[in-house]
Amino acid sequence: MTLRLYLVCMARPRTFDRDHVLHAAERQFRESGYNGTSVDDISAATGLGRGSLYAAFDGKHGVLVQAMAGYFDRLGNVPAKVLAGPDEGALERLHGYLLRAVHGVPLAEDVPPASDRAAAACFAGKMALEIGASDAEVQRIAAECFSMLVMAVAECVRAAQRNGDIDPDADAEDLAYLLLTVIRGTDVVGAYGHSATRLTRIAESAFALLPRVSRH
Repeated sequence: MTLRLYLVCMARPRTFDRDHVLHAAERQFRESGYNGTSVDDISAATGLGRGSLYAAFDGKHGVLVQAMAGYFDRLGNVPAKVLAGPDEGALERLHGYLLRAVHGVPLAEDVPPASDRAAAACFAGKMALEIGASDAEVQRIAAECFSMLVMAVAECVRAAQRNGDIDPDADAEDLAYLLLTVIRGTDVVGAYGHSATRLTRIAESAFALLPRVSRH
């Protein structure tokens, strides 16, 4: 074997399950944050050597970007499906979505419930808070994730408006932002160790802020 061929073979990453690697890397980033995670940490979490990580993902940042893209793909249109349905059940679906979200119940079937409330927070949002201000690619993916959620929640609000449950003059997107801001805020509150009871009270207070139509 020539030296050149030997080097090419050595540089080629071993066969691996890409989705498994990205899931493992996501869990590591969730636990330690981006700045608190080293390439060696990712290597230990994924089982891939440093050389293979660099060859396949171009280092730690490449792993993060692809893990975030995988997270976005897994979410896909799941929120829209969860919130979709007949207009007469829209208000109830909004209520259920809010309670599930503040308690870290995953929407995607392949995302296991986290034992740590902080680990259940939105992965894209977590990374955007940490490094989004200085990383345009991370900010872009996080913004796409959030926009998808806003659209799904706003459409459910509109369904509740059509059914006469929410004030038809209210701005559906503003209400969607309100609910999602509360959800993201409880990611922080929950991370500080506050009880599920308190998180439920926060969620119920936010739900009560929706401009309901009085039925007499």
